[in-house]
Amino acid sequence: MEAAAASRCGPFPETCAAVAMPCLLNTCQRGALRAALQGRLIVVCFGAGVDSTAMLLALRAAGLRPGAITFADTGGEKPETLSHIERMQAILRAWDWPPIEPCRVRTQSGTPYADLYGNCWTNETLPSLAFGMKSCSIRWKHVPQDQHLMGVTRGPNRRPPHPLWLRSRAQGERIVKLIGYDCGRADRRRACATFAAGRADGPFDFVYPLQLIGWTRADCVRAIAADLGPDMVPVKSACYFCPASRPWELFWLAGHHPALLDASLGLERRALTGRHSRFDAVDFGSSWEDMVRDAPSFPSTKTTVGLGRSFAWNHWARLNGVVGEDFIVLRGQRRRFIRLAQQLQSEDNALDARAGLATGAGNAE
Repeated sequence: MEAAAASRCGPFPETCAAVAMPCLLNTCQRGALRAALQGRLIVVCFGAGVDSTAMLLALRAAGLRPGAITFADTGGEKPETLSHIERMQAILRAWDWPPIEPCRVRTQSGTPYADLYGNCWTNETLPSLAFGMKSCSIRWKHVPQDQHLMGVTRGPNRRPPHPLWLRSRAQGERIVKLIGYDCGRADRRRACATFAAGRADGPFDFVYPLQLIGWTRADCVRAIAADLGPDMVPVKSACYFCPASRPWELFWLAGHHPALLDASLGLERRALTGRHSRFDAVDFGSSWEDMVRDAPSFPSTKTTVGLGRSFAWNHWARLNGVVGEDFIVLRGQRRRFIRLAQQLQSEDNALDARAGLATGAGNAE
């Protein structure tokens, strides 16, 4: 069923008398999910954010139980995300569902790093997304989840195949992976044909349940708040040093986890002044360090100038009074940083919606 058709039925139009609360799915939406997934071997790729949490709720409302739930741990998740996973584990136990199974890259003995941050630090570089590529996501998220299911015969990631994989082989059925892409513009782009085409010959099928039922991120937030409570709406799930972070997220990080922002700034400085720096002082008229300290802005360039690709986090932090002369986050301005983060938040993030739901402001996304 097309997402638009599902959304015309309304997000929560019915009432479940047994629990005296709105049903999360209407008849059209339940039918769409069951038609696509009933009888299939299901693996949920749980990202621990709003969309993937809402996806679990939608599956349960449709009477669909996954065979496995995997989470790719890059080692760079925010503490709130890890806490949300633990809280969801308790909920899954109450549902008698499979637990969330962490999947993590194991490096060779003697490798001087064990996670994505360490990899970037050791190699004096930034996550590949800062250069417009996706290799960090493939290596640290996609591959470990595939290996967790299919097994690995040798090396530090050696492990037996998952029971669900063995079952799929024995029955001659393909596992379908569920991805929590919602009906927002960005997620619809991510789930476009080119994304699926790159995996068409792979061992798994891919389905996007939130798009089948027509849920936007706003619907996801409302579903979580209605079913689990507003305090269960999670923060955005991403590495704390993710190049896709927006200014409000940097203020949020400065207010809630200044040490993590310090680590991110250090990583950026090491990469942009290290042996693999793409910053050429001849082209820019001064060094990256001088630009960060003294320039009002970076010149327009196709060269990546920092974690933000087109902007350096160190430069942003200096201009916005987030750091001192030593480029360490100021510890006495937590309330200011959090206030600025709240002012910059828009309708496309979970923190904004959670605050609105909790205070009754109605600012749901």
